[in-house]
Amino acid sequence: MGLRPRSPETSWRTRSRTRDHDVSQNIDALLRHLEGEGPHRILDVGCGPGRDLLRFKQLGHEPVGLDGAARFVALARLHSGCAVLHQDFSSLDLPAESFDGVFANASLFHVRLRELPRVMRELWTTLRPGGALFSSNPRGDNVEQWNGERYGAYLDLPTYRGVLVEAGFVELEHYYRPPGQPRELQPWLASVWRKPRAHSPAP
Repeated sequence: MGLRPRSPETSWRTRSRTRDHDVSQNIDALLRHLEGEGPHRILDVGCGPGRDLLRFKQLGHEPVGLDGAARFVALARLHSGCAVLHQDFSSLDLPAESFDGVFANASLFHVRLRELPRVMRELWTTLRPGGALFSSNPRGDNVEQWNGERYGAYLDLPTYRGVLVEAGFVELEHYYRPPGQPRELQPWLASVWRKPRAHSPAP
């Protein structure tokens, strides 16, 4: 049995508090799998107030944010100086083959499980051939539940892998967070995926 889902860091108050959390392990995981010379164009999906946008920018890359909450869009633009798209997962409108990387840190588990295959195909499409997707989500026993007003889907690795592979991605690596803890104290599942250079997503 996997972990039972925990309350996610999703509210305005809690997401604002996460600005000082160390996610350098996750940023490094995406960057080491990006092909070619930088700067790389990176889409930060669910960017919140823009903490990671600013970090990617400081590292010399060209990040673009995306968030469904208008207040986070405004904060992220102000905090990072980057372009930020105001879109949610139910109505993504992303340009095809425009990004070298997609960074989805603690965001995709808010997608309804029945909608997750569509969202993954759209992220696959917006990546350039050879591009990479990073994702980190709280793991669980393949359950969906509401935490207050926020929905969460808590998947184990085989189930999540199946969705990504069906969308056309190839797994590069996965690990559990936070580092240095026994597995039962690592509620987060992080993974990196490649869009192959010659492949079409599932219909």
